Amino acid sequence: MLDAILAKSANEFTIDDLLVLVKSNNQNANLDKIKEAYEFAKNAHRGQLRASGDPYILHPLITARNLAEINMPEEVIIAGLVHDVPEDTEHDLTEIEKLFGEDVKNLVEGITKLGKIKYRGFERYVENLRKMILAMAKDVRVIIIKCADRIHNLTTLEALPPDKQQRIAKESLEIFAPIANRLGIIKFQAQLELLAFKYVYPEEYNWVMSIYQDKDTEKKQEQMEVDIKQIEESFQKNGLKYLEIYGRSKHPYSLYRKLLKNYRDINRIYDLIAMRVIVPTIADCYMAMGLVHQLWKPLTGRVKDYIAQPKVNGYQSLHTTVFDNTGMITEIQIRTPEMHENAELGIAAHWIYNESKDPNKQNELKNKQHSWLQELKKWQQDIKNDPEAIKNMKLEMFSNRCFVFTPRGDVIELPEDATPVDFAYNIHTDIGNKCEGAYVNGKYVPLDTKLKNGDIIEIAINKNRKSPNQAWLKFVKTKIARSQIKQADKKSSFLSFNIFKKSKKEEK
Repeated sequence: MLDAILAKSANEFTIDDLLVLVKSNNQNANLDKIKEAYEFAKNAHRGQLRASGDPYILHPLITARNLAEINMPEEVIIAGLVHDVPEDTEHDLTEIEKLFGEDVKNLVEGITKLGKIKYRGFERYVENLRKMILAMAKDVRVIIIKCADRIHNLTTLEALPPDKQQRIAKESLEIFAPIANRLGIIKFQAQLELLAFKYVYPEEYNWVMSIYQDKDTEKKQEQMEVDIKQIEESFQKNGLKYLEIYGRSKHPYSLYRKLLKNYRDINRIYDLIAMRVIVPTIADCYMAMGLVHQLWKPLTGRVKDYIAQPKVNGYQSLHTTVFDNTGMITEIQIRTPEMHENAELGIAAHWIYNESKDPNKQNELKNKQHSWLQELKKWQQDIKNDPEAIKNMKLEMFSNRCFVFTPRGDVIELPEDATPVDFAYNIHTDIGNKCEGAYVNGKYVPLDTKLKNGDIIEIAINKNRKSPNQAWLKFVKTKIARSQIKQADKKSSFLSFNIFKKSKKEEK
């Protein structure tokens, strides 16, 4: 029944379907309150139509559906249903608070305060980004609702003029999708990117989509089905229980970005079609990888253990890339159900634990908050009146991430193309200031070297060094490195000025 509901188009989806979907995720949800919110929104929007010609109520209903599909709790579902009421009807926030409580009112107010974002020029772009960052720092659920709202807006873009299509799609690709990525909500990121991609880069979109229809790709998909059966037989023979084994294609926009980095050569892409293996326990993950490696030879340098050394955002999984019996290269990801849920839903998965009322899971919720979200609160003061700070923040937060290691094996998360100097400042300000050189994977490299995933970094310091090199500002990528280098320069200038004043006095 649930599969049938999820397969329905937007126009077929009903409030009863939403209630079934919510109930499947949360047995304790107040379905009567959710239905009340729907009826309230339906009456408030009565007579209103979308540009597509659909009744307006369809939009908040599908927004709520998107939220339910990532297991968000009932107050977020309710806020999704009524999020446009204060802005587009005669009803206000006071009425929403009276009917649905302060938490829902605060969520709707946060959405309303973001306003109607319009991507028009850099200054407007900076202001939009500033609003998004401040909203995230206050309550990340507001941004999750906005992403759910934007996904449905993108599905009806054909009803808008071309200039609006471009603006909304570009903003979705450059602001909303990266935010979904940083929140770890891969489902939202993939939807936002796919829906926006064809409007922002239509020719590139058609090119990438043609790859999925290519005969070689079709052969790979057929071979993967054969490989899955081989893995299943191996697991059964060796007594390893598994929950699910399936193939998945790389998301189109993600493939496009990777192709650009690999000279548009599809033969360099090893995870166009990849395999997911879901097993009950962590011990089963390692046993599964061992059995896979008995079947096929792993590709050198492509075995990654994100269970023993999770990514900074909490992502855990075993990754291996193998040559199967036909010579086809395939990436395989092995994980437990909880790891899989966290990988797909990111921060949204944490509310599932909170809903369980389990104290251990609630503590896990607190402990698993993304470090970059915590940084947002520290950066609020920086972005009030400094567009340059916002631009730098955008570059750091929304770039692809690079995961490198200290010599002791600690995982450090940095922006894409970060350097050893960024790494040094991430460890400690004093190490950054006294940085003299760096070893990457045991080899001495220049300080402007771009780091790659999996690199092991060791910093050589000069204890006699008094301040960092200002030339480093030309290549560092992180906010902490830039600010510390600039701060050291100001301090040095201040000391030099005082020494100059003192020498002048002594001359007199």
